[in-house]
Amino acid sequence: MVVLAASIISKSGKALVSRQFVDMSRIRIEGYLAAFPKLVGTGKQHTYVETENVRYVYQPIESLYLLLVTNKQSNILEDLETLRLLSKLVPEYSYSLDEEGIGRTAFELIFAFDEVISLGHKENVTVAQVKQYCEMESHEERLHKLVLQNKINETKDVMKRKASEIDKSKVVQKIEKNRGEKGGFMSLQSMGSGRIDSGFGSDSGISNTGGSGFGSGSGFGLSPDVDTFSTKSKGRPAASATAPPKGLGMQLGKTQKTNQFLESLKAEGEVIVEDVRPTIGQAKQAAAPLTDPVTLTVEEKINVTLKSEGGLSNFDVQGTLSLQILNQEDAFIQVQIETSGNPAILFKTHPNMNKELFSNENILGLKDPNRPFPAGQGGDGVSLLRWRMQSTDESILPLIINCWPSVSGSETYVNIEYETPAKIDLQNVVISVPLPALREAPNVQQIDGEWRYDSRNSVLEWSVLLIDNSNRSGSLEFVVPAADPAVFFPISVRFTASRTFSDVKVVNVLPLKGGATPKYSQRTVLATETYQVV
Repeated sequence: MVVLAASIISKSGKALVSRQFVDMSRIRIEGYLAAFPKLVGTGKQHTYVETENVRYVYQPIESLYLLLVTNKQSNILEDLETLRLLSKLVPEYSYSLDEEGIGRTAFELIFAFDEVISLGHKENVTVAQVKQYCEMESHEERLHKLVLQNKINETKDVMKRKASEIDKSKVVQKIEKNRGEKGGFMSLQSMGSGRIDSGFGSDSGISNTGGSGFGSGSGFGLSPDVDTFSTKSKGRPAASATAPPKGLGMQLGKTQKTNQFLESLKAEGEVIVEDVRPTIGQAKQAAAPLTDPVTLTVEEKINVTLKSEGGLSNFDVQGTLSLQILNQEDAFIQVQIETSGNPAILFKTHPNMNKELFSNENILGLKDPNRPFPAGQGGDGVSLLRWRMQSTDESILPLIINCWPSVSGSETYVNIEYETPAKIDLQNVVISVPLPALREAPNVQQIDGEWRYDSRNSVLEWSVLLIDNSNRSGSLEFVVPAADPAVFFPISVRFTASRTFSDVKVVNVLPLKGGATPKYSQRTVLATETYQVV
């Protein structure tokens, strides 16, 4: 069976979605599609039409036709099976089966057709597998959301500081007013005792330069991940033990009640995120606005399942190379890349890309060189290249987790260790170990890194900020009451890295209209999607 093209056309002959699978001129394919409406008669029960050169296998979809153009030597039973699979996929991506609805989801349908038919031959896939292969997560979208959330947090912090300054000015005005009144004994006594400054500054943190303010609290200078897992107490310093003046009683009473409520939530295991202004390093990391005219992002998602008794059950890496251009004048370009040359990695270009140019010269360019790339897409960008890698070799794993629970009397001793066979530097590593329901935190006897116990979900989270050549292996040992060893599985892991398996690198950006090469930057990230020990 050889499928020449798959298409969704209207009954008037307009092609809404069209995908070509063999090396044939575009004009010839368009001629086949244009001739189809004239060959379909009314009242016929057949689902195929044969001509001198090709066979049309079709299925009506409301006011449209789902059409396969094949050669006459193909097996018609396989043609019909392929057509049935495509007919199930179309409603999955387009809820409105009319010209407008199909047009809105044209790219999604083309990607789905690519997963079903490869080089003219049907792949052995199901609808669920096609949807899984087509689902991708955008790094630029996550970055945009992170920047947006950072702006919201900054605005909240500014509002809080303004409100605190207003409250402080009201207190000062009241003190100045009482100072001039006759018989202002209480205000003078309060001012002389110094309780106003100590009570106010120690609880509400308004001071901009003192050690009790938000900017200099213990742990606030670190990144959010490190701050969450710090074993020291966080938050604002405890309120002054002395009683506040009457002028501040209502304000301080409200603050103390709020602090008591937050402390009670922390005691129950809730994670309380302090609303503070991020440090300069955090702001740069979160915002990271696009300043270069051309930005290329290499992102890989890794899915790994390890067996608790040892061995690799699943290893799957899916990657994308996306392009973002700020200005339209820089959109007439081609991108030259280089890869690791690993034959286990399968690359697939966007349907609008010149496949021969990429195969021969590793250059990503549009089929029509006179057509520019889209520019100014905000936080999305355009995906130029996708790839996938699967393996059963444990030596390429970025991280291996070994867990050894052993019951001794009324206690269970749990030893966990990590190793990095691939010698890849990992950042923000978090290993989550499920525990039996406990009344109090487990007894951690030894750890390389930091730990936190989530009593609400009964999970011990082991955090290592950076794994490099100085700590390629590490261990954790803790004790809990006697429990079934199966309770401590599955263990979940998450991390990021700046090195990818494909080792895709941008060598150059080639201008097509002459002139200087536009300035470009490359972002590379490897992140976990699912990484478990079961």
